[in-house]
Amino acid sequence: MAQLRRDYQCFAGRNTEIIVLGPEGADSFRKYWKKEGFPFIGLPDPEHSVLKLYGQEVKLLKLGRMPAQMLIDKEGSLRYVHYGNTMADIPSNDDILKLIQNP
Repeated sequence: MAQLRRDYQCFAGRNTEIIVLGPEGADSFRKYWKKEGFPFIGLPDPEHSVLKLYGQEVKLLKLGRMPAQMLIDKEGSLRYVHYGNTMADIPSNDDILKLIQNP
C-alpha cells in the first residue's frame, strides 16, 4: 500500500479512486488505517464477501490473501485484474496508470 500512497495524486488526477479491502475486523482495520494515515478508502472485509465475488485467493501457507489489483469503471465493469501468485507479485503503479486514460 506504500506504493499506492506514493502515487495517490497521480491516480486522483486521473479521476480514479483507490479502495483497499482488508481481511481484518472493523475495529482492527480502523486502527491500522488511522495509524498509517492512508489517503485512500479502506474497507474491512473479514467475511471475505468481496474477496469471493472477485475470486481473490487465500493461501494459508503464503500468509493469507494473495494480492489482487482491479480496475472497475464507473459503470461497475471490471476492466483489468491482476491476481498475484506471491505477496510480492504486485504490478507497478506505472503499469496501472497506463491503463487509465488521462482526463
